[in-house]
Amino acid sequence: MSNATITVLPGDGVGPEVTAQALAVLGAVEEKYRHTFTVHERRVGLDAIEAEGTAISDDTFETCAHSDALLFGAVGSLPAGQTRSGGPRPEQALFRLRKEFGFFANLRPVRPFESLYAASSLKPEHLKGTDMLFVRELSAGLYYGRLESVPGKPSEIRRTARGTEAVDTLLYTEEEIERVVRAAFEIAAGRERKVTSVDKANVLSSSVLWREVVERVAADHPTVTFEHMLVDACAMRLIRTPADFDVIVTENLFGDILTDEASMLTGSIGMLPSASLGARRTESGMFGLYEPVHGSAPDLAGQDRANPVGAILSAALLLRHSLGLEQEAAAVEEAVEYVIREGCRTEDIGEGVHAVVGTREMGRRIVDRLRQS
Repeated sequence: MSNATITVLPGDGVGPEVTAQALAVLGAVEEKYRHTFTVHERRVGLDAIEAEGTAISDDTFETCAHSDALLFGAVGSLPAGQTRSGGPRPEQALFRLRKEFGFFANLRPVRPFESLYAASSLKPEHLKGTDMLFVRELSAGLYYGRLESVPGKPSEIRRTARGTEAVDTLLYTEEEIERVVRAAFEIAAGRERKVTSVDKANVLSSSVLWREVVERVAADHPTVTFEHMLVDACAMRLIRTPADFDVIVTENLFGDILTDEASMLTGSIGMLPSASLGARRTESGMFGLYEPVHGSAPDLAGQDRANPVGAILSAALLLRHSLGLEQEAAAVEEAVEYVIREGCRTEDIGEGVHAVVGTREMGRRIVDRLRQS
């Protein structure tokens, strides 16, 4: 039996809707396996700005700091036609959590379900055997530059005599590269023992350093094979032969873009979970932040149309990595795959399916399967 404290940050847009289904799944796990999960729900993003004047309050941050894991929904863009100028920005919540808790490794598994091959834009024969894990560096690079504060960097948009110019600084230190690369090699040692390191070393100095560090870390893992690959070549290979990959490690910007591309292998970005981990340990695993890869999708908010699978699979990662509950995590993943295989689909993966269900119904069926299995 496990006792754990989880802080839930539903956020904006469809975040509260998909997070509610992930919470229902965690509740079913708690009941079935006789665990005790103490859940604290707090505001972040636009919700927090409107109610508390900041994207994440110090009180909320303190609650997070005393938790075993964080379950995050989504923050970000306003609904179409609305604008916001100046003041706090919703994404500051996420960047503060990443930076101050030292979440440097973002894990994004990509494994298309066979029953969803038709939902992908690729031919089924190209998808067979695909089971990859992206390890994305999360705390440095272009998204942070040289500033000590969160990204957004309005101070780097300057008015000059030549007109307005914008500057983004791509900065990586040896330490920042090494810690995420080591994490990737350690993970690969428990998988198929293959690492693909993605960079742009033919152009970027930061990527030249990246390669040097990868080669040094690889020497400490003789049982793991590795290859360097330029980011443009990787983008092509993801579409041509995705089953070639096992663990892909890359820097912040490249990881952001490539994982959105890879989501199309699964049929929808709504299918992808993620785990953001650092060095801090919990009693049974790693302290982490868990969130679906998709954004806040404000145009879908409140319509019961969002796919909750990414959030539910993120909860499975929480069980595995922060709470050390492998059996329970596998049971959640099996329930998701079973429900989809039986024909239950949200609209983003529902092409050719007559019975398309909403967010709540999808979550309910997954919970029912979990309880019955």
